[in-house]
Amino acid sequence: MNRPLVEAFLDRDSETFSYVVYDKKGGHAAVIDPVLDYDPKSGRTRTHGAQRLVDFVRDQNLTVDWVLETHAHADHLSAAPFVRDQVGGKIAIGEQIVAVQAIFRDVFNLEKQFLVDGSQFDKLFAAGEKFQIGDIDAEVIYTPGHTPADMSWRIGDAVFVGDTLFMPDVGTARCDFPGGNAHTLYQSIQTLLSMPDDTRLFMCHDYPGEQREHAYLTTVAEQKQHNIHVHEGVTEKQFVSMREARDKTLEMPRLILPSIQLNIRAGQKPPAEDNGTVYFKIPVDRL
Repeated sequence: MNRPLVEAFLDRDSETFSYVVYDKKGGHAAVIDPVLDYDPKSGRTRTHGAQRLVDFVRDQNLTVDWVLETHAHADHLSAAPFVRDQVGGKIAIGEQIVAVQAIFRDVFNLEKQFLVDGSQFDKLFAAGEKFQIGDIDAEVIYTPGHTPADMSWRIGDAVFVGDTLFMPDVGTARCDFPGGNAHTLYQSIQTLLSMPDDTRLFMCHDYPGEQREHAYLTTVAEQKQHNIHVHEGVTEKQFVSMREARDKTLEMPRLILPSIQLNIRAGQKPPAEDNGTVYFKIPVDRL
C-alpha cells in the first residue's frame, strides 16, 4: 500500500492537529482539519495557524486537491475557506453532515436561507467512496458515534481518525453531543481496529495534561493493546457504560457555540445582518 508523507501542525489553544498529506515534493496534497484562530473574549478571528499549512504547501510546491474535514468540529473553528482561497482544493466532508445541519439549524434557529443539504461544501463523500491524492489511493470510512457525520480518511497506509480514537493513554471521544451515540462509536472503533496492525492512525486531538508532550501518531496494534477505554477484550456493553458515565461529568467544549455555527457552513461565517456585522448566536439553557 502506498505510504503518503504527512506533516502535522498542532493548534495548542484547542489541542487540535491539522495535517498536510502528500505523495511527494512537487506533487499532490490534501489538507485535513485546518484551524481558524478565534478569540472568544473579543470575537476576533485570525489565520496565523492556518498560514503555517499554507506556507508548507507552497514551500513543498504542492498542488492541493482536497481540504478534508473529518466532521463538524465542536472545539475549534475551521479555516477551510482560507486554505482553499490561498492554495486551492475542494472542501469536502461526509454526506451525513446533512443530519448535523438539521440538528443545529433547530438549536440555533438559523435563517430560512440556510439549506440542510450540504451544498455549502464543494463535495460530500459517501461511505466507501474512493479517490486519489496524486499517486496515493484514498478511501472514505464512515465512523459515526461522536457525531452522526464523522468520517475517517484512509490515505495509503495512514488513517486520519478525527474524533473517534485518541492516543491510547487518553482513550476515546465523547458521545453526548446531539446525535452522538456510544454504541455507534464502539462499532466505528471496531472498524478501525480491524485494519492491519501496522496501519498508522493520526489523531485529531491529544490531551496529555502534564504527563508528556503532545503526540498524534499511533498504530492499530498499539490501540488494541493499550487504549484505556477500548483495548482488546472490552465489550460493547462495558464501553457504553464507561462512556456514558464519563460523558455526564464533562463540560461543553469552550468553543462549541461559535464552532458549530461556522463549521456546518463549511467554515463560512453566518450572513451579516443589516448593520454589516456578523454574529454568532448563544442559545440559553439549550445544550
